[in-house]
Amino acid sequence: MNSLHDVPAPAKLNLFLHITGRRPDGYHLLQSAFMLIDWSDRLHFERRASGQISREDLSGVGLPADDLCTQAARTLQRVTGCSFGVHIGLDKRLPAEAGLGGGSSDAASCLLALNRLWGLGLRRHQLAEIGLQLGADVPFFVYGRNAWVEGVGEQITPISLAPARFVVVKPPAGASTPRIFGDASLKRDTETATIQGFAAKDQTDQQFVPLRCEIGQLLDFGHNDLQPVVERLCPEMSECLQWLATHGLQGRMTGSGTAVFAQLPQAMDFSDAPPHWVVQVCSNMDAHPLLDWCSD
Repeated sequence: MNSLHDVPAPAKLNLFLHITGRRPDGYHLLQSAFMLIDWSDRLHFERRASGQISREDLSGVGLPADDLCTQAARTLQRVTGCSFGVHIGLDKRLPAEAGLGGGSSDAASCLLALNRLWGLGLRRHQLAEIGLQLGADVPFFVYGRNAWVEGVGEQITPISLAPARFVVVKPPAGASTPRIFGDASLKRDTETATIQGFAAKDQTDQQFVPLRCEIGQLLDFGHNDLQPVVERLCPEMSECLQWLATHGLQGRMTGSGTAVFAQLPQAMDFSDAPPHWVVQVCSNMDAHPLLDWCSD
């Protein structure tokens, strides 16, 4: 195998995101429910015998040459001592600074694809450990299941969610994650919850079976602690939330960007959206499309 084409890197939504504390090293402790959705970047890989690593921007977005894709490839090459290289083509379809995990997902798909393309045979937990060096969200995408996430993003408990439809709305303006987390007004002491309060009782004692949770229960329970900060930094995000409200939808910010989302009770017409906004209707997914590319 010398190439892999049209490799998906799906986005995620945070059904809630609570900041429960802060470690002495400055990293924030969080709780969240991460949910995969069927909106994806696409990647292409050509193996090189020379060991050289390069990336081509296929979308015209103008991403930095040393983005998380190339960092993932270089880190994997260094950790394993692999002599192969790769040329990566990235078709960036997910908006940046949206809170959808696009960069982390790209990195995870790179790790999964190169593990296969380079014949490394690493197991999932090994790729997740490498991924954590690249970003807190990368292990989630490597493990490839909807999940209850804690710690700095490394404590991952798979959960099962019923199929549902969502609308995601992103204004042109973005927000810097370091600036958000560094804001003095950020609430950092939300009370810690336990997953047992949301998991179906009949599955809590079964190994290797994702705990079944209800989307509505998670949405009703939680909020996004970052949202007040971002609404102040990016008033356009508040406009998106107000627009969702005109459609009878309760919107919420996802992750640490400026995208908001709402669950759809039925098919709806969003043709009245401002043309400069990104509006995407999508479905959640039970598992990452590359889940079987790596053994547990």
